[in-house]
Amino acid sequence: MAAVRPLNDRATRLFIALAAFFCVNAVLAEFIGVKIFALEDTLGIAPLEWNLFGRSGSLNFTVGTLLWPFVFVLTDTVNEFFGRRGVRYVSWLAVALIIYGFLFAFLAIAAAPAGWWVEAAREQGVPDYQAAFAAIFGQGMWSIGGSIVAFLAGQLIDVSVFHRIRAATGERWVWLRATGSTAVSQLVDSFVVIYVAFVLGPQHWPTDLFLAVSSVNYIYKMLAALAMIPLLYLMRHGIRRYLGDERERQLRLDAASD
Repeated sequence: MAAVRPLNDRATRLFIALAAFFCVNAVLAEFIGVKIFALEDTLGIAPLEWNLFGRSGSLNFTVGTLLWPFVFVLTDTVNEFFGRRGVRYVSWLAVALIIYGFLFAFLAIAAAPAGWWVEAAREQGVPDYQAAFAAIFGQGMWSIGGSIVAFLAGQLIDVSVFHRIRAATGERWVWLRATGSTAVSQLVDSFVVIYVAFVLGPQHWPTDLFLAVSSVNYIYKMLAALAMIPLLYLMRHGIRRYLGDERERQLRLDAASD
């Protein structure tokens, strides 16, 4: 009997590729998310002076939000072809990798720096390389905990809503189950992460600031999710060509019944 070689199976290779891109986007978003950027300045336009819940000013976002639209598309693609178990597996894997990454970030911070390295970037405007390293990679435990809780809750809600819409609409309206599940899951994610990190955390944000920032982040994520709909269909088309019509159809049917 010929030996079974799982990596010869195209569906297996597809799942590995989707899981890898999903996890690297999720982990990278957590690490670069420490930077807050001004949208108007980045685009070179005048501040929009938004006003929400009594708060006004320019639109500020964590850089990590730039990657989340790709996480949405990957989540929906895994959902479409590998079902609930596929999404739960890659979500828990991503959480484990995020924790693993931060653990080694803290160990790296704790390692005694070489004396010459501390001042190595002084000419570039960084007088203390160790302090800069610790500030960037040493995010507070409240921020890390909030991000992980919000991410996992959002993913589990996403998979549930996705399949409820799929059960109601069948194989029609791929965009509806993708966008609808994102709308519900990111409503939770956008508010939970900021609440845990900045309201329960040491900064103790007031309610109006919490609601304003959370709302702006949610609106951005939804606009980004809508803009990514063409990519969702493009990926589905690419997967069909890669797997073949029959295998692609079988995967979707298996995922729907999962």
